[in-house]
Amino acid sequence: MASAMAAAAPADEDGSPRETKQGGFKTMPFILANEICDRFATAGFNANLITYLTQQLHLPLVEASNLLTNFNGTAAFTPVLGAIVADSCAGRFWTIAGGGALYQLGMLGLVAAALAPALRPAPCAAAAAPPCQRASGGQLAMLYLSLLLTALGGGGIRPCVVAFGADQFGRRGRRPGGEQKWSYFNLYFFSMGLAVLLALTVVVYIQENVGWGLGFGIPAIAMFLSVLSFVVGYPLYVKVKPEGSPFKRLLQVVVAAFRKRKEDVPEDAGLLYHNKELDAPIAADGKLLHTDQLRFLDRAAVLTTGDVADSGEPHLWRVSTVHRVEELKSIVRMLPLWAASITLIAAASHNFTFAIQQARTMDRHLTPSFQIPPATMIIFTTLTMLVSLVLYDRAFVPLARRCTGRRSGITYFQRMGAGFAVSVLGVMAGALVETRRRGVAAEHGLLDSPAAVVPISVFWLVPQYALHGMSDALSTVGHMEFLYDQSPESMRSSAAALFWVAGSLGNYLGTVLVTVVQSASRGVWLQDNINRGRLDYYYWLVTFLLVLNLVYYIACFHFYTLKTFEVDAGDEARRPHDGGGEQGGERMAEPCLGQVGASGDGVGTVCDGEKHIR
Repeated sequence: MASAMAAAAPADEDGSPRETKQGGFKTMPFILANEICDRFATAGFNANLITYLTQQLHLPLVEASNLLTNFNGTAAFTPVLGAIVADSCAGRFWTIAGGGALYQLGMLGLVAAALAPALRPAPCAAAAAPPCQRASGGQLAMLYLSLLLTALGGGGIRPCVVAFGADQFGRRGRRPGGEQKWSYFNLYFFSMGLAVLLALTVVVYIQENVGWGLGFGIPAIAMFLSVLSFVVGYPLYVKVKPEGSPFKRLLQVVVAAFRKRKEDVPEDAGLLYHNKELDAPIAADGKLLHTDQLRFLDRAAVLTTGDVADSGEPHLWRVSTVHRVEELKSIVRMLPLWAASITLIAAASHNFTFAIQQARTMDRHLTPSFQIPPATMIIFTTLTMLVSLVLYDRAFVPLARRCTGRRSGITYFQRMGAGFAVSVLGVMAGALVETRRRGVAAEHGLLDSPAAVVPISVFWLVPQYALHGMSDALSTVGHMEFLYDQSPESMRSSAAALFWVAGSLGNYLGTVLVTVVQSASRGVWLQDNINRGRLDYYYWLVTFLLVLNLVYYIACFHFYTLKTFEVDAGDEARRPHDGGGEQGGERMAEPCLGQVGASGDGVGTVCDGEKHIR
């Protein structure tokens, strides 16, 4: 197990492990170049697609909107399929490479459709002529095929690239890269935000003012460079071998527990079924230790007659090891905390709808002859997120480290909670600004003039956009750190897929919330004429829901049990620093035989039967 791996690792003469030739920050130029090009291509492709559908393919607005909603919903769930493929058979490297290739094919299809006259309807004639000819069935089929390929390609990239990058900094007890690992998460999201910012400014301008062939061609070229840069780094990567479908193992635990639902669980966890050799391929970090939560699942590890063959091989649909039972427990325990992010995303979704409508009614002039587009205001969210990530990593973490003694400064639980709290302030700022904007409209007699410009600067909206960006820098990165660290090591791609699924569910929840409010207020709160509507009431409602969500998150955290696992004393002795926040924030580990687990205050080590919190 861990001891065998430590013994097999290259070591210097003094017995300490020698730095491996693979992994580490030297892989980051390839991985981050891949991600920057990927996010640039994806953002440049998606940002203005509604305009392409309505103005180039001549689809009605409602039909185009529904098409994009269905596409985005599908694209948000394909990461689950990609995670299953990566964790089951292909591994993260080949899943990312294959996903990039599929995405490339989809984008080439869109470029071809934008350039070839036969693949799009003829341009609209003069105003007096018949209505514009909408895209034919064949032309739409080309569009659907291209969108499907991009959705499948994104499903291979999204759940794997974060976990693959973190793999380069080693696993517990194998490579001293914990602090670098948590800096990597900040660097990843910073790179992603920078690429999105570039796409929203450059690519959208080209699509609107130069042409759609070049507007789609630039993201396609970026995707090609993304795949190429990633594959070039192949010799340098740490490639974690997949060890079979994790979902099959989870199902085996459920089936075994159900079959033994009438069996009594022994009080002594040592009497449950353990098999280190069987679990070694999926427990390189160390074997997960038994926890007292969800004890009904422990029945799967109760040994009964016929569970193990004469050869010693267990019948895994009848009995599971404690490690495999704890894998399922880890996932179940994560879900309540994971769900807290869904409400946060739902609350932020109005930045792309109602906040843009607010901006459209306000004074957007930078100079007498130039005014910024309403949708451009979202840039302030991205810019604030980028600045916040830099300040967090370079200023806040060193300061917090002096107070807490943790390499990461604070735990990812605290980081997520801070993000949830800041999001409350963001929506509250939106409510206050809307009250002010509507008041100015009333003062100037503009309540029944929705097309009129209300004499109030659009930059009053900057605080709400900026607070949402700060919230993203805290909660989004902390959320990903939490999913990566607390998930079973053999399911980290699947756990990363949950990150994207939360985004999908959050957007759907935002739609449901708007529908319910529209029905309950009988169309008074949310009107096409927002001067007459009460958008501020809607914002106050969302603020209240976010406060409830914050209370829910704190309650879930209070009852959450961090995963604990067994490590070898040699690995523990060799680890030179704490890992920068892994398992809720660790402290320096002294050499010690026994078990290591996480607690709210640090890492708990069991030595000679006594538990020590460092």
